[in-house]
Amino acid sequence: MRIPLLGFMALGLLAGGPSAVRPADAGEYDGTPPGFHTLQIGDPAPDFSLLGIDGRTYGLPDFRDSPYLIVVFLSNHCPASHAAEVRFIPFVAGLKGSGVAVVAINPNSLEGLRIDELGYSKYSDSYEDMKLYARERGFNFPYLYDGATQSTAMAYGCLCTPHLFIFDQQRRLRYKGRFDDSQTPDPSSVRSTDGANAVGALLAGRPVPVEVTRPMGCSTKWLTKKTEVAEGNEDWRNLPVSLEPIDAGGVAALARNPTDRLRVINLWATWCVPCVEEFPGLVSISRRLNSRDFEMITISVDDPKDTDKALRFLERQHAAVPPGSRAALAKEGRRTNNYLYTGPGGDALAQALDPQWPGGYPYTVVIGPAGKVLFRYSGSLDVAQLQSKLIDTLGIYYK
Repeated sequence: MRIPLLGFMALGLLAGGPSAVRPADAGEYDGTPPGFHTLQIGDPAPDFSLLGIDGRTYGLPDFRDSPYLIVVFLSNHCPASHAAEVRFIPFVAGLKGSGVAVVAINPNSLEGLRIDELGYSKYSDSYEDMKLYARERGFNFPYLYDGATQSTAMAYGCLCTPHLFIFDQQRRLRYKGRFDDSQTPDPSSVRSTDGANAVGALLAGRPVPVEVTRPMGCSTKWLTKKTEVAEGNEDWRNLPVSLEPIDAGGVAALARNPTDRLRVINLWATWCVPCVEEFPGLVSISRRLNSRDFEMITISVDDPKDTDKALRFLERQHAAVPPGSRAALAKEGRRTNNYLYTGPGGDALAQALDPQWPGGYPYTVVIGPAGKVLFRYSGSLDVAQLQSKLIDTLGIYYK
């Protein structure tokens, strides 16, 4: 899979020159909000007062005993950040006793984050999810939340996650940019260890060899983007929803999954209370994984005479085909991901979909390429648990 170009490379932000605040209209051109500050080499570290996941409030004075300071902007949701952490966390462990302090900051606003930008993580960028994410990843440094005001991200000039800033004994900026030049976890993909090189030079009393590099990752999710997020949600609500009949042979063809995509098939009915209750969560998963090799397929077992009723339900749930799935459907000669079963029930449906289905609704099966059944859920499912398993299966990194 090709790695999306997520690096932020606005003209002027990487150039040298005096420190400056971006003009009020800068965001019209480079995506940064009004008042965005471009921190330059030699500038002093801006102070901050941010809540950490340990419940403490941190500022620059908390790191006064360390001659050097690394401020790194990371996030829970970004696959480029995930990949950098694979190497950054051991790097920090190796700095113990060297006089280098490290603090990480999550710059992202939840209001500026689209649901389909969460497709590589079971976590959002909320403060509470930061606790879970940091524990799972084994963070060995304070992790602070700036998403409410983003004042620190603005002051430092955080363009994306990850974005690294390294300061000397006088808390003057000596390096800014990437930790290294890879957006995947594979160590063999690294060609340039710029952040580590900068730290090594400072500790050795040498000039930093390369002071500025391009940070490459997921753009900072600014609060000013909340209107665009709202517009995206409205666009989704306006997408057409369709429902087509399917027989046992059609179900069997879906279950064979001749694609390279992960496929979820959910059996449901309008008269099934747990089916109705869990359905919004399935639509949310479909939206969240819109950019991944994934599709959510629903098969109603309502009586065919109730087709209109089933379609109206799907419309109320906004169960549309995600834009990211349309090309894959067309390749298979399909037009929808919503079907109403018209064949014989019971054993015939079980044989077509999954012979291990014990019966009863709802029933959800997760099918990998070539028809390999990965998970089964009989009865009500925990949507959060399903989402977590799907993302773990798809992976949290770019490939």
